[in-house]
Amino acid sequence: MDQVDRILEQWRAARPDLDARPMAVIGRLSRAAAAVDARLAETFARHGIDAATFDVLATLVRQGAPHELAPADLAADAMISSSAVAQRLNRLESLGLITRHPDPRDGRGKLVRLSAAGREVIDRALPDHLATEEAVLEVFTDEERTVLAGLLRRFVGTGTSPGRPIGARPPRG
Repeated sequence: MDQVDRILEQWRAARPDLDARPMAVIGRLSRAAAAVDARLAETFARHGIDAATFDVLATLVRQGAPHELAPADLAADAMISSSAVAQRLNRLESLGLITRHPDPRDGRGKLVRLSAAGREVIDRALPDHLATEEAVLEVFTDEERTVLAGLLRRFVGTGTSPGRPIGARPPRG
């Protein structure tokens, strides 16, 4: 029995008229996310970065040479808002981890490029990041990981589920 089970028992006693079973999943997802974030934060801190920095640097590396993107594309690939990406880029540029230069295809636009210092940081942090993720998932077999990944894909709405993705607005009508 874990803390979520105890909470569910308390709700059954306090409000037997309500079905609190959704809390079994949502409560554990929330706790799991917090635990994973804490473990990853420890790993990033060992490299002098945070999760936001890692996300931007990793997104640029994944693009392949010359490791650059327009800020809007970076925001989309890193799954962050354009205002959040602007703040991150300002900070990363001041740290020398990225550079910004005019986009030759759009004279008004800029491109964000991973600097040599940024590449060194991500190259050092990535193996530790993956080792931390592996350690977090060691409680699952490979088959369980595959099943869990599929369930979570459907849950966040990138699969083929007919259900609404998380955060999607309900249909009008």
